[in-house]
Amino acid sequence: MQSKKEKFLQWAFIFLALPVLASSSSSGMADRGDPSLLTLERLFSSNEFAVERFGPPKWMKSSTGYTVLQPSKEVGGARDIVLYNPENDQTRILVPCSRLVPAGETSPLKIDDYIWSPDEKKLLIFTSPKRVFHKNFGDYWFLNTKDWNLRKLGGNFESSSLLNATFSPDGGKVAFVHENNIFVEDVDSDRIVQLTMDGSENILNGTFDYVYEEEFFTTHGFRWSPDSKSIAYWQLNTENVPTFYLINNTDSLYPSLIPFKFSKPGQPNSACRIGAVSANGGKTLWFDVPGDSSNNYIQELNWAANSEEVVFQHLNRLQNRNELMLGNARTGSVRAIMADSDPAWVHVVTDLHWLSDGKYFTWVSEKDGWRHVYIVSRSGDEMKLITPGEFDVESILRIDEKGGWLYFIASPDNPTQRYLYRVPLDGSGNAQRLSPKELPGTHSYQISPDAKWAFHTYSNFETPPVTGLTSLPGHNIVRTLSDNSKLLEKVKSLRRGKAEFFRVDIGEGVLLDAWSMTPPDFNPKKKYPLLFYIYGEPWGSTVTDNWGGSRYLWHLMLTQQGYIVMSIDNRGTRVPRGRAWRKIIYRQVGILASADQAAAARAIIKRWSYIDPERIGIWGASGGGAMTLNCLFRYPDLYRTGVALAAPANQLYYNSIYQERYMGLPKDNPEGYEKGSPLNFAHQLEGNLLYIHGTGDDNVHYQNAEALVNELIKHNKTFTIMAYPNRSHGISEGANTNRHKYELITHYLKVNLPPGPR
Repeated sequence: MQSKKEKFLQWAFIFLALPVLASSSSSGMADRGDPSLLTLERLFSSNEFAVERFGPPKWMKSSTGYTVLQPSKEVGGARDIVLYNPENDQTRILVPCSRLVPAGETSPLKIDDYIWSPDEKKLLIFTSPKRVFHKNFGDYWFLNTKDWNLRKLGGNFESSSLLNATFSPDGGKVAFVHENNIFVEDVDSDRIVQLTMDGSENILNGTFDYVYEEEFFTTHGFRWSPDSKSIAYWQLNTENVPTFYLINNTDSLYPSLIPFKFSKPGQPNSACRIGAVSANGGKTLWFDVPGDSSNNYIQELNWAANSEEVVFQHLNRLQNRNELMLGNARTGSVRAIMADSDPAWVHVVTDLHWLSDGKYFTWVSEKDGWRHVYIVSRSGDEMKLITPGEFDVESILRIDEKGGWLYFIASPDNPTQRYLYRVPLDGSGNAQRLSPKELPGTHSYQISPDAKWAFHTYSNFETPPVTGLTSLPGHNIVRTLSDNSKLLEKVKSLRRGKAEFFRVDIGEGVLLDAWSMTPPDFNPKKKYPLLFYIYGEPWGSTVTDNWGGSRYLWHLMLTQQGYIVMSIDNRGTRVPRGRAWRKIIYRQVGILASADQAAAARAIIKRWSYIDPERIGIWGASGGGAMTLNCLFRYPDLYRTGVALAAPANQLYYNSIYQERYMGLPKDNPEGYEKGSPLNFAHQLEGNLLYIHGTGDDNVHYQNAEALVNELIKHNKTFTIMAYPNRSHGISEGANTNRHKYELITHYLKVNLPPGPR
């Protein structure tokens, strides 16, 4: 092994490494002309392995059919909206691009998205998008397909400033957000009514702050009543939320600051309240929601199958109790009809659907140890389990109330895969698997409103996605829409070793799911370096039997160079193995996961003699970056090299909603926050560390990198850091960024975790 001095001379500063990158190839071990070998140039500087995707399609609600955007035969570069009949594949152009030319212009609008009115005779065309963190501002154009009248919504509002434009149920109005206020525009008269007047930098009407959007996936903050007369909406007050600043040093002569409100663990949250207002304007009726508005969350606000009541979910700050409440839209009074609680945490139920004209609704809970679907009466007094069994329902895809079926995704026998099931809504029968048994892997679906058809996409670990139109419930493939056959043949022609899924026994009856990729010329009598790919946090997982795209291909490239690559899902990852499996990580994120990973690594080294214990590496991004640091720092005798990207080095630096959900409040769990943060174990670094972060990361802030650097310097540790200017969390913006990033990582691995058998 290299001495610390040698490592320092080679890697202490990233600019010393860059000339090496520029002058030597880290792309492969043979002639670039060999089509069976992958190179970084092929992966990240070309579209050679790009996935062909269908659509996106939109199912029509009033008739059986779907629409897609297709290149126009009349105008180059423009697109028509085309209707397909799934029965016979006949097509009809519903909206030719020639109808999308604004007055005074010569070219059609560039369609970024489109929204049909409920009667599907009117259309909103979304153009000129401008991304600001999670929000997608833009222009909306209204089109009436009866007279082809086309006009821009918002009157004289500046370009790319509207948000979340939505038709009223009767199709006569459109509501949208502009400068944190809600407006309604009559589609016939062009009359605009401003519903809220107090929108400002701190008062957000019909939209959300950064942390709500990041963790609750809420960007659309208002709901039309079924009778089109009222709008219910969220209002957030961010006045007491501390401001975080991003610094842009490169786009102008002097640096600019980008401020945004960001709640960190234990810090003030936005105050949240909900109200209802007439679509014609007037005073807002605020609902009398109990509790401190800054220390509770309101989610899934909607109308309760009528225009007199709203329904919403009320979570306490710890997110371990979720109350379902009804609010009277005339008086503002609210009442709880049921509650779900857990010693760890509960998730917001995004699959609430009303049945029997509002007499019943669907609910999802883990109260019996598994994520199951229940039918609940409007009063909350009756609750019936309709998906019994020791398995988790991953998601509800469609409720066919007319046919009496619930369609959902699950995988009772293999948590690395996903399949389509259906079960009777009345709970009278067992779940039926619809996905074909001869296609093991991952299946996803977009089911038509009448549940007769579905866009079905299938892939597995080594097979790119295939999308087809399928009839239900028989799951008969009607036609293939995108087969990626060229990509599949190209992948098949690559030199590949064995890829397999297996389980690792780490003792006390705990079996962890894992996958492994070995070199194409693998010799079990020799010893190989092992690189682990990790995530490990409770939001996701890495051991999934689906197509992994460029990450899979990069791993494959590493195996061609002589690495074994593996990934393990520790306890606490978000996989369908039951409540106990997922929530064992509560209040010990970073602690249990790294211990499980290390135990699994030791078991693998013991199990397979061809693993070189002197060449064990690990890499990951975001939560996986934090786990990489935790493993490298906590188990220096095991992991020799680590590459961490965009890593939360200190859990106190991340956002309040995510971190408090899994760790509790810092004041209640100071030891957990301390021991779960890799920053506090940096003094134990003995191996090689490459740390990569974007200075414009709005999610995991660059302060994590600077704090970690300070700690490593304090303890006289040598390491390598690469800062990508103004790149966000994915570190992908800018010319050649992905190629450069993977060149850097690959070269670092080759120097510090030498490939090939010994």
